[in-house]
Amino acid sequence: MHDDNESQSFTRRTFIAGASAAATISGGVDTALAQSGGAPAVRKQPSAPSTDDAALRDAWQRFCKNLAEAGERAFKQHNPATPVHRADAFRFLTQNLGQAFDLALETKDPRFPFIHTFCTPFCKLGGDNADCVYQQAWIDGESIYKISGNVGTVRFLNFAVQGPRPEAKPGSNWRPLHEPFGDTPEVNVFGHELQTAWDGSFELYIGGPKRATNWLPTTAQSRKIFIRQYFDRWDELPAQLRIERVDMAEPRPLPMPADMVTAMDWAGRFVTGLMSDWPEWPYEQAADVDPVQLNAFPTALRPIDNPVYNTKTDKQRGRLPQTMCWKLMPDEALIIEFDHHDGFWMMTNMGVFLNSMDFLYRPVSYTPSRTKVDRDGKVRLILCHDDPGYHNWLDTQGFERGHLTNRNVQSDRATDFRTRVVKRSELAAALPADAVKVSRDQRAALLLERFHAIQQRYRL
Repeated sequence: MHDDNESQSFTRRTFIAGASAAATISGGVDTALAQSGGAPAVRKQPSAPSTDDAALRDAWQRFCKNLAEAGERAFKQHNPATPVHRADAFRFLTQNLGQAFDLALETKDPRFPFIHTFCTPFCKLGGDNADCVYQQAWIDGESIYKISGNVGTVRFLNFAVQGPRPEAKPGSNWRPLHEPFGDTPEVNVFGHELQTAWDGSFELYIGGPKRATNWLPTTAQSRKIFIRQYFDRWDELPAQLRIERVDMAEPRPLPMPADMVTAMDWAGRFVTGLMSDWPEWPYEQAADVDPVQLNAFPTALRPIDNPVYNTKTDKQRGRLPQTMCWKLMPDEALIIEFDHHDGFWMMTNMGVFLNSMDFLYRPVSYTPSRTKVDRDGKVRLILCHDDPGYHNWLDTQGFERGHLTNRNVQSDRATDFRTRVVKRSELAAALPADAVKVSRDQRAALLLERFHAIQQRYRL
């Protein structure tokens, strides 16, 4: 036990040390007590700003400027000047602002790969399919990677190695889509082509020496793995995936100022790019989109020489897309009709920026298992602003303009769509008498089933 003198001495030493530290940290006084004797000590002068500080400050200011410019593009002519459309533009921007540095920094080092889910119920991008889980991992062409996990029961699974990202073509109007898109598929493997264990577990190697099965080659220009999971039924289980570099044996280095500068510049280009390219890029560059033809799917591809998105590369992506630009007045409805077939098709309703609508809460997407077929063998979807009481209702979320994309999966055959605009009050007369209807309680049950299934897909 210490005596009183020792306790008093300890108290004085503790107080003096604490006062010295507090004064030094706060910088609020010019002198601090020394750790012994209480003599005044001169405060250390702060070190001179480094060149790193200047680079970081400049990079951050550039990023903020880019973000401000991105915000201005919410008011573009393509986006109607209505409260719901203006708000959706900023929602689209802020959702992707939230993942800008996940893509630009946190998952960017190909030596320490990570599978990033870049579209979710709370983040939409790139004309996303509401019934697809999109994931990517940055890689390089020198390392060997292993993806392992379980394929689940999802109806369609595709792994694609993405290669070079072509720049704009001199003498042409073609230009690449913003990052992280615009790269070309080099090679792919579908889920049903993988060799799996009895329980669905598997390992897939990317790069390195050729393997007899479960292997994808890379090239010097390979830059990422792109993963698509396409769902049909609500009870399908998602694939569970992880990636590693085969010889990864040390922690990832902490980012340094130069890394932060690079990330800020990438993120700045990302936010301005996405606000500039949607919907302008598909209007200019996508053969399956015709902005002039409203309320009808294009009957033929536009003659656009696109080296990245075309019928050949779409086969490696595993789908054939068709996109309709739509515009509806408050008292109108749009009937989309096509012949029922055995193929796997997927229909998603999207906003002005080709961002999928609120698929967690609203009926804005359909696939074969969740769609009613009329007795005449035709599928009829009803796009309108409020619930018409029919099972196959596509919600507009109150938007006056948007885009509807159909994907035929693992098929190069386009669907023959018939569309017509009718008055909302005349829907009953325009539809077959046997078109399946739902009550309010039944609609609520359908929405709850959707809500639970989407959470399961994303492990929410």
